[in-house]
Amino acid sequence: MATELRLLRLAALGALGALLALCLAWELWLAPLRPGGSWLALKALPLALPLGGVLAGRRHTYQWSAMLVLAYFAEGTVRAWSERGAAQALAAAEIALSVAFFAAALAYVRSTRPGAR
Repeated sequence: MATELRLLRLAALGALGALLALCLAWELWLAPLRPGGSWLALKALPLALPLGGVLAGRRHTYQWSAMLVLAYFAEGTVRAWSERGAAQALAAAEIALSVAFFAAALAYVRSTRPGAR
């Protein structure tokens, strides 16, 4: 059980960190809305909030951050549909990372609920 929880924490932390890095790189260097970067890079800021709680394994942080990441899934879906080229590929990566975090967070919450084996 402890090994499973550790793997879920690592998976969630990895997906969250990668999503944070992707959002920053996307809007600052890879495919910004305006040349030289855009203020849209600030969208990555809310992803930094749950990092400490995810690292510490706080169940409540996993619960609310799973809901937070759904906004990034929605943005990725809209931008994958509406954009072309590099931005479309980055949007697909955003979708994949948000789904990976969501799945890892839900599995962690389920495994740590009271009465779970």
